[in-house]
Amino acid sequence: MGILAAIIIGAIAGWLAGLIVRGAGFGLIGNIVVGIIGALVAGWVLPQLHIELAAGTLGSILDATVGAVIVLVVLSLIKRV
Repeated sequence: MGILAAIIIGAIAGWLAGLIVRGAGFGLIGNIVVGIIGALVAGWVLPQLHIELAAGTLGSILDATVGAVIVLVVLSLIKRV
């Protein structure tokens, strides 16, 4: 059940990040991957900055969305070069 929840949260976070960072979406599967990678990035970056957004499922979605936005911005900067 944990993997399924991670995929669903990753999909939601990737979709939200795609809306926030216009023109940087990668389709459904790409957004799921970006959302999961974003969750990993946020799981490392946010505690380093002593930031805790929320608890529970909503907190996981917010954390993953922040991480996915970071990943999308970095990827869009790399694509420009």
